[in-house]
Amino acid sequence: MTSADLTPQTPAPAAGPEALDAILRDNFAPWIQRLGLRVEEAGERRTVLRLPWSDELAREGGGLSGQAMMAAADTATALAVCAARGGFVPMTTVQQSTTFQRPVSGRDVLVDVRITKLGRTLAFAEITLTAEGATEPAAQATTVYALLG
Repeated sequence: MTSADLTPQTPAPAAGPEALDAILRDNFAPWIQRLGLRVEEAGERRTVLRLPWSDELAREGGGLSGQAMMAAADTATALAVCAARGGFVPMTTVQQSTTFQRPVSGRDVLVDVRITKLGRTLAFAEITLTAEGATEPAAQATTVYALLG
């Protein structure tokens, strides 16, 4: 163990919405970009993205597909970790668990990520997905990420 290991680390300043939009544009797959996610808020431990409603993301019956919501939660968490670290960080999803509570139809979804633990090698988050204007969540998720750099 070196003296650097014992020195308290000052967290990097949180990356803002514009920086996270650039990280999304420059580092995520084209199909993720086609979801149209936009960063609404970004902070050290909390980030909010908007998943715009699209008929292309609806399943039979007109509800927003669970796959789209899970991809939005996963992407939002990765961006929240980047915000907390002050910029892009290579990482990979280790675990994601999602519970769907009510359908969403014809409305944008706000994806609210709260980082519950940010370590050197792992990050943990809780995500709430709420249809715009609703008071109750449409889905909730938890994630664990391995930080690779």
